[in-house]
Amino acid sequence: MALTLLRGIRTQTLFRANVGLFGTTRRPPLAHLTTRVESVQTTEPKTVPKSIQQATKEAVEQKMQGFEAVIGIETHVQLSTITKAFCSCPYDYGSQPNSTVCPTCMGHPGTLPVLNTKVVESAVKVALALNCEISMTSKFDRKQYFYPDLPKGYQISQFDIPIAEKGYLDLDLPVEFGGGHRRFGITRVHMEEDAGKLLHSESGNYSQVDLNRAGVPLLEIVSEPDMRTGIEAAEYGAEVQRLVRYLGVGNGNMQEGSLRCDVNVSVRPIGQSEFGTKVEIKNMNSFNEISRAIDYEISRQIHLHKESQADEIVQETRLWDESLQKTFTMRKKEGLADYRYFPEPDLPEVVLTSEYVDEIRNSMPELPEAKRRRYENMGLSMQDVIFLANDDNVAHFFDSTLEHGADAKLAANWIMGDMTAYLKDEKLSIDESKLTPLELSEMIASIKNGTISGKIAKEILVELIAKGGTVKSVIEEKDLIQIADPSAIGAMVDKVLADNPKQLEQYRAGKTKLQGYFAGQVMKASKGKASPVLLNKILGEKLKGN
Repeated sequence: MALTLLRGIRTQTLFRANVGLFGTTRRPPLAHLTTRVESVQTTEPKTVPKSIQQATKEAVEQKMQGFEAVIGIETHVQLSTITKAFCSCPYDYGSQPNSTVCPTCMGHPGTLPVLNTKVVESAVKVALALNCEISMTSKFDRKQYFYPDLPKGYQISQFDIPIAEKGYLDLDLPVEFGGGHRRFGITRVHMEEDAGKLLHSESGNYSQVDLNRAGVPLLEIVSEPDMRTGIEAAEYGAEVQRLVRYLGVGNGNMQEGSLRCDVNVSVRPIGQSEFGTKVEIKNMNSFNEISRAIDYEISRQIHLHKESQADEIVQETRLWDESLQKTFTMRKKEGLADYRYFPEPDLPEVVLTSEYVDEIRNSMPELPEAKRRRYENMGLSMQDVIFLANDDNVAHFFDSTLEHGADAKLAANWIMGDMTAYLKDEKLSIDESKLTPLELSEMIASIKNGTISGKIAKEILVELIAKGGTVKSVIEEKDLIQIADPSAIGAMVDKVLADNPKQLEQYRAGKTKLQGYFAGQVMKASKGKASPVLLNKILGEKLKGN
């Protein structure tokens, strides 16, 4: 039984099968739901075999002939404020159900909302990052609808005067998806509160209501219908997530519901200016799922067009089933008239000053798009640029390494290659690594000046990531200084050639690939410390008989 806890007073409430307030009968199958459903997947989404993704994309490409998709996204960003939007309750993901609630966020009669100013600050930051026009005066409205997890019977949101509108978002598509620069329009950004959450029983016979999330502040970002493929939409969502994390206004974790993308998809014959009937898709827990769900929906709608069944495409909300790789009907889509918006009488207008907006603008960090352009101007490849700018912590580590004098390309190679591979294997983030940017720059310098070889550097890198310390101390402790004495290397080469007369004879008979074998034997004898450049020079001369 769901329990609502309020200041130590326990009252039985809300949802149980066949009994109690809001009593319900057995829940209908998901395909026939007429009330909002939370994500039916509470665990991590399963990895879909690459062949399924590829097959879906190929099927879409084949069916797209003569048609184009029109895609827009409504993104809900949960803000990481200490308290909720209109009351002093905290919100901690994963806390005991109904343990962070009060009369205000539970919608009790006689309570009044008080706006959290951090919500406004976060909204202005996001609006500036999205190049929007800021509304110096905006207001809140009541959006009327009934769901079991909406305690007031309405949601405090913004309707006709949002805090920001008419912006755009720039991004670079990954090289593996064809690359290229894209700009997508932003229709509006508005502030609102979240609803609670339905917890469905395993049997499906009843649901319980958790109101911890009710009143949590959200920003809804509505894009223009500028996207044409699932990949573009997924990359747009990923860029919004980057912005949120760079700005520090939210964690953007889709698995926690901190960032939720509702996608609107329609198709139309190429050349037609009017939009087709749009379908909204929910219940996507990753950007890969967004891409696959859109590809499926495009394919479904085009099939109906080609079969002269376009009238079966209706404005509705559909859910994505990851296990079946298809969408299915959830409910018919409400229109604006159904929400019966009117101004929120308990909240004053939100009035901003130019000084307030400028202060926030001046405090903004370098954003992903600006960072990508800066890295591109360093001469880095687009693959390097996208990887480094993807995570603010990785970008900060890279920038700090350059500040200590490291070459940009070499630093990028070490971070993207050996360092990332080791961190991935150990399930660590870059800020959990004990390697500092200073020591990475020292290691790169030690390779360039010949103190250590690249092979030895790999060993040092692992040591520093796991245990910390300095490059100098690890070299001295493990006696890893590169051998750069020509006579010492020459002696090792002579011994290897003497110990392998058969291979030497084969080499001189024309099997020149054996030079790699001899070099490997010398490196083995030197424990990887022989200078590769000097070794190859001396070995080449001795193999020729000089």
